[in-house]
Amino acid sequence: MHSVTIPDEFDNARFDRALAALLPEISRSRLKSLIEGGTVTLDGKVADTASGKVRSGQVVSLVIPEALPAQPSAQNIPLDIVFEDKDLIVLNKPAGLVVHPAAGHADGTLVNALLHHCGDSLSGIGGVKRPGIVHRLDKETSGLMLVAKNDHAHNALSAQLSDRTMSRTYHAVVWGVPQPHKGRVEAAIDRHTRDRLRMAVLMGGREAATNYKVLEKFGDTASLVECKLETGRTHQIRVHMQHIRHYVLGDPLYGFQKTAAASALRKTGLKEADTQVVERFPRQALHAVELEFVHPTSGKLRSFKAKLPKDISNLVKILRKI
Repeated sequence: MHSVTIPDEFDNARFDRALAALLPEISRSRLKSLIEGGTVTLDGKVADTASGKVRSGQVVSLVIPEALPAQPSAQNIPLDIVFEDKDLIVLNKPAGLVVHPAAGHADGTLVNALLHHCGDSLSGIGGVKRPGIVHRLDKETSGLMLVAKNDHAHNALSAQLSDRTMSRTYHAVVWGVPQPHKGRVEAAIDRHTRDRLRMAVLMGGREAATNYKVLEKFGDTASLVECKLETGRTHQIRVHMQHIRHYVLGDPLYGFQKTAAASALRKTGLKEADTQVVERFPRQALHAVELEFVHPTSGKLRSFKAKLPKDISNLVKILRKI
């Protein structure tokens, strides 16, 4: 049971807005569903209209039901946990692991693994006992991800993602060497007009910006590039690298054509075995290497790093032979 008295500054304010400000640990959408579900009272009477007005001095009481069991099943899938406390988890996702259950991936996902790992430590997101995925990584992108265990953490971390105060840094191996070596790609992104599996740079799309910096050159053939996201559009780095014609190596959707890649590699002097490793790299060479955010409870700035996984690290070693 939560009880709160409406202060003077919220006199005549909309009910759900006043509650959202007074109870920041509960999301506004969750509060709205509680109001409409009849579990919130105003001076002892059920108040089931979120848009109604409140007066200073009124007492609001609400009962938050037990979180419902999550629909996906809990599965014992190993996780590389970098940090965990009562509010959140920072983990290092391997390539090949799907984040959410969906068509074609009903189980065996990160969410299934988190449900098993967290057990009863989840207080629920939006009334359901589930982990709150703050930001996603594509199936074949590896690296750091942030997961909330409760509504308060999910709200606060999602807000940092939205207002761009959360810092996310990736390392990518790309074809060629971007010029200049440090720059910013600002190009709106939206769903591809013909292929619904792809995104594209499109006029009228959603604002998207990526800051990049060349960390290491491998002749003129390829380079290791740092990418910092200002926004977080679907496939953003992959699309922006395609847009400036420095495709992420191994990318099946936005990558360099295989014939062009093979031709470029033949000129490098690499041994055939090394050439085959580069040419047949099985996924986009993209890794979320650093994550920085303000902890939702302590208010302290937290920073985490994850070194390149073995497959990308081995790829870099081979390219250094050029």
